[in-house]
Amino acid sequence: MKHTFRTKGVCASQISFELEGNTVSNVQFFGGCNGNLKAIAKLVEGMDAERVIELLSGNTCGFKKTSCADQLTVALREALDNQ
Repeated sequence: MKHTFRTKGVCASQISFELEGNTVSNVQFFGGCNGNLKAIAKLVEGMDAERVIELLSGNTCGFKKTSCADQLTVALREALDNQ
């Protein structure tokens, strides 16, 4: 199932991804640090959503209390809770 999430407090404005069961695929960030976010998307491809949350939750960017990676975990948690 495809999900879209509006981020808060980061450069990327939106994240889209698919969840088949708990498997993450087709992650796309809109805005933000293009190269780094493409790398994150490749690294989490095919991973279990709970594992992605475990690895990336709480990651910060500079002086911000969140990051694009952390926002991905927020989006994944929301999607899992609404399944």
